[in-house]
Amino acid sequence: MKFLAGAGVGLVIHESGHLLFDAAFDASPRITGVTFGPFPFFAITHRGDLSPRREFTISSAGFWMQDLSSEWILTKQPALRAAHAPVAKGILAFNVLNSTGYAFVAFARAGPFERDTRGMASSSGVDERAIGALVLAPAVFDAIRYFKPEWRWATWASRTAKAGSVLLVVKKNN
Repeated sequence: MKFLAGAGVGLVIHESGHLLFDAAFDASPRITGVTFGPFPFFAITHRGDLSPRREFTISSAGFWMQDLSSEWILTKQPALRAAHAPVAKGILAFNVLNSTGYAFVAFARAGPFERDTRGMASSSGVDERAIGALVLAPAVFDAIRYFKPEWRWATWASRTAKAGSVLLVVKKNN
């Protein structure tokens, strides 16, 4: 149960990133029902007249929050796999699986219009499949860090990949 609670916390962390920047940009956030195949879900949407930089920031913010929480967990407890930490493991599992799912949906350019990777791609002028790779890379490296904490290269590869999506905000300025 604690593991599942951790996964729920991971979802809240992801969505809080969107809400944080929705509020910062006065983007009039609202919850919209969406489906992905037979699966009903929800999306936090906002006004459609935001600048590309703000749209990218809001669309990316969930992943940024995931990246921050994963980084905090894996830095604080590098040997997480061997530890009794079901909540932290649930958060990390959510982050890795959520990013992986989003990446594969981005590769297929499928799913609801409101998907984060589509918003990131359209606002940055980057192909959604590349955005999928950008989202997937930290998840892969964090999974490696979980299973092989002694592999220091994975720590730096993960941190570099996480910084990559933030740098696309700077790209929109040029």
